[in-house]
Amino acid sequence: MTLCTPDRTTTRPRVQRPHSPPGGPRRFRIATVDVSASIAVFLIALPLSLGIALATGAPLQAGLVAAAAGGLVAGRFGGSPLQVSGPAAGLTVVTAELIRLYGWRTTCAITVLAGLAQIGLSALRVARSALAVSPAIVHGMLGGIGVTIALAQLHIVLGGTPQSSAVDNALGLPAQLAHVQPAAFAISALTVAALLCWPRLPGRAGKFLRKAPAALVAVAGATAVAVLAGLTVPRVDLPSWSSHALPGLPEGPVLGIAAGVLTITLVTSVQSLLSAVAVDKLVAARPDHGLGIPRTALDRELAGQGMANVVSGALGGLPVAGVAVRSVANVTAGAVSRASTMLHGLWIVLAALLLVPVIDLIPLPALAALVMVVGIQMVSITHIRTITRHREVVVYAVTLTGVVLIGILEGVALGIGVAVAVALHRLTRTRITREERDGRQLLRVRGQLTFLAVPRLSRALHQLPPGSDVVVELDGSFMDHAAYETLSDWTAGHLAHGGKVETTGPAGTRIAEPSPGAAPHSCCRPWTPWHNHQCGEPPAEPAEADGAGADRPAPGLKLASGIGKFQRNTAPLVRDELARLAREGQRPSQLFLTCADSRLVTSMITSSGPGDLFTVRNVGNLVPLPGEESGDDSVAAAIEYAVEVLRVESITVCGHSGCGAMQALMNAGPDDPTSPLRRWLRHGRPSLERMASRRHSWARIAGRLPADAVEQLCLTNVVQQLEHLRAYESVARRLADGSLTLHGMYFHVGEAQAYLLGGADEPHGHDAHDSHGSYDPYDEVFTRVMPTGPAADPAPGPEADPKAGPEAGPADERSARLETAHVS
Repeated sequence: MTLCTPDRTTTRPRVQRPHSPPGGPRRFRIATVDVSASIAVFLIALPLSLGIALATGAPLQAGLVAAAAGGLVAGRFGGSPLQVSGPAAGLTVVTAELIRLYGWRTTCAITVLAGLAQIGLSALRVARSALAVSPAIVHGMLGGIGVTIALAQLHIVLGGTPQSSAVDNALGLPAQLAHVQPAAFAISALTVAALLCWPRLPGRAGKFLRKAPAALVAVAGATAVAVLAGLTVPRVDLPSWSSHALPGLPEGPVLGIAAGVLTITLVTSVQSLLSAVAVDKLVAARPDHGLGIPRTALDRELAGQGMANVVSGALGGLPVAGVAVRSVANVTAGAVSRASTMLHGLWIVLAALLLVPVIDLIPLPALAALVMVVGIQMVSITHIRTITRHREVVVYAVTLTGVVLIGILEGVALGIGVAVAVALHRLTRTRITREERDGRQLLRVRGQLTFLAVPRLSRALHQLPPGSDVVVELDGSFMDHAAYETLSDWTAGHLAHGGKVETTGPAGTRIAEPSPGAAPHSCCRPWTPWHNHQCGEPPAEPAEADGAGADRPAPGLKLASGIGKFQRNTAPLVRDELARLAREGQRPSQLFLTCADSRLVTSMITSSGPGDLFTVRNVGNLVPLPGEESGDDSVAAAIEYAVEVLRVESITVCGHSGCGAMQALMNAGPDDPTSPLRRWLRHGRPSLERMASRRHSWARIAGRLPADAVEQLCLTNVVQQLEHLRAYESVARRLADGSLTLHGMYFHVGEAQAYLLGGADEPHGHDAHDSHGSYDPYDEVFTRVMPTGPAADPAPGPEADPKAGPEAGPADERSARLETAHVS
């Protein structure tokens, strides 16, 4: 395959706005798959919008207005191209209460004000802070709303009328069960049965039939039965659009209206942002990995939701939020752009104008049963299991109960209070135990080591016999400076009295401790550069030479001096480990492919030791496509050996700032003379083309655009070389069976800061990505790796464990915190 040299103008794209694709604006095109996806979403949205409007007590047209505004306005201006917005079940309770207190026209005005508040919040760029709310609080809030909805709609299912609160609905349920309306109950039962059974139809015919949405089938089937059987049940009654109620000036107490605006703003914003993050995960999990689909820009999404709420409220519609069910249907149907969301809004408008006679045939009990099932599904068993594993079930239960019994804002406030109390309890709960085992003193510390635990830690340490052999086992993810100083001072004193101390993690992994007698600020550190560094020794005499060279060291003197220091200081420490590796052979867990730049010291920036990394270095950290090396198969051979023979578990491609190879690649012209360097750099041309392509979003680093075109190319090159790796048969086979992962990394030399590829926003930072930064082929986001606890302190002295690789020590990447960032 011949790669054409890109034009110079394409290799230096100008800086774009954060949400603009490189190369200028795109022409609006509608893909066929977007049309089919929009129809699937429309068929789900139509009955749900009517059902939610019925549950709130609003005019039924209000649900259609909100669905149209969500599709057309939020779909066009939002930051999540595949998220579908509209009236959400999570807003049912809030809206119903506002209508009861202030009336419909004031509720529409409150919706407009909430939309303006969302636009203001997006301008302040606070969208990401909504993701800091504990998942237990969010799921507890949604679960409480679901319980409230289910209790209210159950009365309509049984042929009655719901009360104003969940408590009243629960207390009135026995009386309602004694006066069931047979026709309404029959229609509702048929709707529920269709909703539950339709997705489980077996066989080939069932697979074909399941393409129709269960919600549409359930409501259409119930409507057909009611019409054909002549059942007397309440039906949808869409009044004339000429009498449609529009918003008026807010009437009521100022504090009450302000609380309503705040509630609508918070619920719609949090639900929309969490749904957008979930949509990103669904898109990345598709077989095409979301090729060409940009990830969510959270602040832009918040602004889009605000615009939709302003339009919906102004036109007499319900509050709008991003909704999970319709968004999942959109992604599953294969949508590739925001055209599908906008088209679904267009179909809603056409249905509201042309299908009124058909809509008027729908029985209200069928819509109530549909919304009741949706409410029950909001109490997710999967979420409860996850929350239980994280020991936050108390937060979930308190939030759910508070929402049901008191209200949404009050329930969320209770949940936040309990979550803070639980966090403080965990922070202060530290268990310290001591026992003797095989002549050794074992001191176990369970929990976080903060200054609050220092008195107990100090007392336990000083109760250990002087001169004894001690193992200190730390089982926690955090140690503050006070605890670290206490442990370090005691260790130094114990070693000075002839004792032995070994500090380990929870799995027995050794943590390096300060060497005895080392000066607190000794200049001798493993990371100290060997060149021009004497470490307290007198400088070496310059080699004798004639003339101008008399004052210069002889060639190789610095290198020989460094080797001598290794033999004297380091070799005794690593000799046993290297002897073991010589006997057993190498078994590295990672292939680390990086640039040949002299400023990149792989063992330093990865805290690795002998036997940890299988390292491949070349100019530009390039991975030639299979068959493109033209006689030099060194990189391909290294990849094959690492993957097939050494069976590494991961491959990392590491680029760096100020890469001379990337600078040379950008400056190369088509008429430049051929040289070995230019022939090698042709493997980087796909990175140039990717950076100039309109199909890919620009890479971002820690929430910002790259500083210049060279840094942009350095980042893009990491992403492109990871794609080249996937073209290797051995790599693709290991990726398919799940035994190999790919990672991208960028090292900023001037900042001494590492960044990992793929830190997409996830709800609350829990299970969105693992802490290893697993590679997503089209997630061009680099996130900063943050030091925690003792890892932020100066490195230990020469007595540090030589095997303290990536799987050991307080700098363990598994405990690193990632600063989340998003690409537009």
